[in-house]
Amino acid sequence: MGRVAELAGVTVRTLHHYDEIGLLQPSTRTAAGYRAYSASDVERLREVLAYRRLGFGLREIADLVDDPATDAVSHLRRLRGLLLEQRDRAAAMVIAIDRELEARAMGIRTTPEDQLKVFGAQLYDAIGSAYPATRRTEPRIAARIWDALGDARTVLNVGAGTGSYEPPDRDVTAVEPSAVMRAQRPLGAAPCVAAAAESLPFEDQSFDAAMAVSTVHHWLDPVAGLREMRRVARRVVVLTYDADDTGWRQRFWLTRDYLPEFADLLVGWPSLADLTHAVEGRAEPLLIPWDCADGFFEAHWRRPEAYLDEHVRRAVSVWTRVGPEAERRAVSTLHEDLSSGRWAERNRELAALDSAELGLRLLVA
Repeated sequence: MGRVAELAGVTVRTLHHYDEIGLLQPSTRTAAGYRAYSASDVERLREVLAYRRLGFGLREIADLVDDPATDAVSHLRRLRGLLLEQRDRAAAMVIAIDRELEARAMGIRTTPEDQLKVFGAQLYDAIGSAYPATRRTEPRIAARIWDALGDARTVLNVGAGTGSYEPPDRDVTAVEPSAVMRAQRPLGAAPCVAAAAESLPFEDQSFDAAMAVSTVHHWLDPVAGLREMRRVARRVVVLTYDADDTGWRQRFWLTRDYLPEFADLLVGWPSLADLTHAVEGRAEPLLIPWDCADGFFEAHWRRPEAYLDEHVRRAVSVWTRVGPEAERRAVSTLHEDLSSGRWAERNRELAALDSAELGLRLLVA
């Protein structure tokens, strides 16, 4: 027991307590009566400590680790998602603090409300207010999504955000966990439920179809969320991206030449095969038009000046996730290359393209 406690960075007394409350009971005891931990016990301890360090209470942890539907891989994915969310929240707070420091250096005092907002913010709550300015429905992408919905009359939009891509001629129900995003849904938009993709509050096969557009990368457990969509709907349509293929990242000049940190955001992301298997469907490539109206990360591939615009960047979570230092370096270098003509020289072949294949995939089941 002493060795396990040492490796785990906890006290023997903590392990005794976990045993007493039934949270972690060692599988065996030695002839002398000492607790002996098996490999599965150590795996459970790792999960207990990880959830504990994320701030969960012991009763919550017991429910999580005792869930018979969640295996070790699912726990790791969930923990990874929680840690990414924690990191994103910290990154958003750093950006907010940097802005306040800049304001104070100019003699400007922020309001008490603005000073407090960031400390309760989720990632979407930190960036969501910028969405209406640059994030909107791109008709050509919408046509692909709506066509894939087939003859579905009732549609569940999971991770619905402000309502882009919701088909106007169908009975839509939206699901969105962020209060900031829900508040920005326009008048007359579909009714919106506050819930997460991984636990949809609907009966099996409640909808003809379920859709999700550019949201899966924000979910704590993408595979679980996609399985939930498959559970509640007879058809599933999901717009996401292929994290496996490094080719498109090399083709996309922004990640290749200015923001290599983007690759770090994809570490541990489920493979396209895993995502496709979760919905029991197929993956189709989706090209991005050069004049794409929706300002997602790759949208401005032929309009590089757009990435110099603060409003454009603030509506894309990638910039918050890579952190302010990487963002400042990328923007500064891009500005220099645009001014000198270096960007145009490197990417002169783009001017002849009407659309580009940059990793977007439409999952259809």
